[in-house]
Amino acid sequence: MTADRGGVRRRRGRSEARPHPGRAKKRFGQHFLEPAWADKVTAAVAPAPDDTFVEIGPGRAAITSRLAARAGRVIAFEIDRDLTTLLRQQAPPNLTIVEGDFLELTPALFAEHVSRAAGSGPTRVAGNLPYNVASPILFKLMEIAAAGVPLADVTVMLQREVADRLLAQPGTADYGVLTVLLRHRASVERLLQLPAGAFRPPPKVQSTVVRLRFHAPDPPVLDDLTFTRLTQAMFTRRRKTLANALLAYESGAGRRPGEMLARAGIDGRRRPETLTLAEIARLADAYARPVL
Repeated sequence: MTADRGGVRRRRGRSEARPHPGRAKKRFGQHFLEPAWADKVTAAVAPAPDDTFVEIGPGRAAITSRLAARAGRVIAFEIDRDLTTLLRQQAPPNLTIVEGDFLELTPALFAEHVSRAAGSGPTRVAGNLPYNVASPILFKLMEIAAAGVPLADVTVMLQREVADRLLAQPGTADYGVLTVLLRHRASVERLLQLPAGAFRPPPKVQSTVVRLRFHAPDPPVLDDLTFTRLTQAMFTRRRKTLANALLAYESGAGRRPGEMLARAGIDGRRRPETLTLAEIARLADAYARPVL
């Protein structure tokens, strides 16, 4: 498990020297976990003998080796070609290394990888998410779960600020699109805090391990796409009143913000960041219903 930040492969120029395999690379923003902290993170993940783990960014296998020793099967996705070579050289029989960008996976391809290795136990996800693409990876995991792929839980390491956004409450500065869309489909629990010194080289940020458990949309909504687009539009103008912020949402003819707010029973003088999940769902349903 390593913070392989970047998420997209970039070709080296002809004059660029090839780095030593396994050495931290700036282009991926790699920071490798110290053994003592790898033990703590593994304890927080709590692998069981029947588990099948999908790991995102195994790096130099600090967590991977510990997962493989305790779980039934591990499928590790690594973008760094040099690291995949090293991982395959030392991989135990229950570890499968997949080279590639996790963000390019479709739910069907994810399920195919799991079906090849899975046993009778649950499928779980672990990873130290690349900090600059953590949100897209979380949304990718949400997409996979929403497509019907059963995931028992997702235990990931994030930049502390991203974890704070996931756990934020309405009315706070951290509360926003990521909070609303992820929490609509997942519960989030903070498990472990890590200082910068837990890595070599130390990053300039601190990290947090969180556990997500995906579930059906709660509260349920009439149309998921309306809920998503409405949330994104409102929070682009989070400091404005709802009556003004909703002007950014293209909802079609006959759906004026004032009327939709009245339908939902929400005061248009409030700001988007003050709305609870239930209120946002109510407002999205007001927009999703036919206008008579």
